[in-house]
Amino acid sequence: MTRSPLLTRSWCVSGRAGLVVLACVSVILAGCNDKKKDRPVSQTAAKVNKEEVTVHQINFMLQQRPVPAALAASASRQILERLIDQELVVQQAQEQKLDRDPQILQQIEASRREIVARAYAEKIGAGATRPTPGEIKTYYDNNPALFKERRIYSFQEFSIEASPEQIDSLRAKVTSAKDARELEAYLKAGNYKFASNQTVKPAEQLPLASLDAFSKMKDGQAIFNAGPGTAQVLILAESRVQPVEERRALPLIEQFLFNERKRKAVDDNLKALRSAARIEYVGEFANATPVPAAGPSTTAPAAPPAASGTMTGNPDKAVKGLQ
Repeated sequence: MTRSPLLTRSWCVSGRAGLVVLACVSVILAGCNDKKKDRPVSQTAAKVNKEEVTVHQINFMLQQRPVPAALAASASRQILERLIDQELVVQQAQEQKLDRDPQILQQIEASRREIVARAYAEKIGAGATRPTPGEIKTYYDNNPALFKERRIYSFQEFSIEASPEQIDSLRAKVTSAKDARELEAYLKAGNYKFASNQTVKPAEQLPLASLDAFSKMKDGQAIFNAGPGTAQVLILAESRVQPVEERRALPLIEQFLFNERKRKAVDDNLKALRSAARIEYVGEFANATPVPAAGPSTTAPAAPPAASGTMTGNPDKAVKGLQ
């Protein structure tokens, strides 16, 4: 069958047109794929009504409590669910205008100030120099009670209600008592109101200022401390030597000394800021005697976890009798 030239021409035109259309479609699709590649990955993890929970929020939470890489995916999902719950509650709180409550606003402002002040302190502390190997070794040698001769202390603590007239007789009995049982029997016979408990503390958990005195105590010795209407008695029931080897102690000492230097850098900076500032006390505080701000307490470098004990009481008040 012979095709008409017109039909042949029409087929060629339509065939070419089809190829052109296919080519255009391919180009368009390729362009779309390229745009998808260029488009930044969405940082939205979930949408809660009109608000978003972002990947940044999840990552921030993960940074607070790092998890193994194998658990990161499941941990991220758990965090996301918690953030969704939190967002729902926040939305309800805002709807009820709780975010405008004066007390809530004060808490928010207090938290903001605390976070900013902490960030500044960390920045100042970061400038502290690390201790040298010689300084670390010297600290180890100069503190045998913490390392070479470290002990685990078992105490029997008594908190006794006592009038000023009873203090002297109590002190005498504590001195003469052979052990905690004898003292307890004496208190019961005298109808004293008291509470007692057993405590166990390694050397590094005792106040550093009193550690030397503790290290010289013998089993059965007691510390007596009188206060307004009360007396505190701390009896060393027993102790055992559990030294910390130098190789294990040195990294702990290094971190401890470095932390102390950071703390001192922050304290010195704060003193300088106070000296340079104009501080005026007004109102009820105008004539009050300024008192030092409560700073961080000095603690000894921690011993390896296997050597640490538990403490259910607080002998710090009784320790004052050593000072």
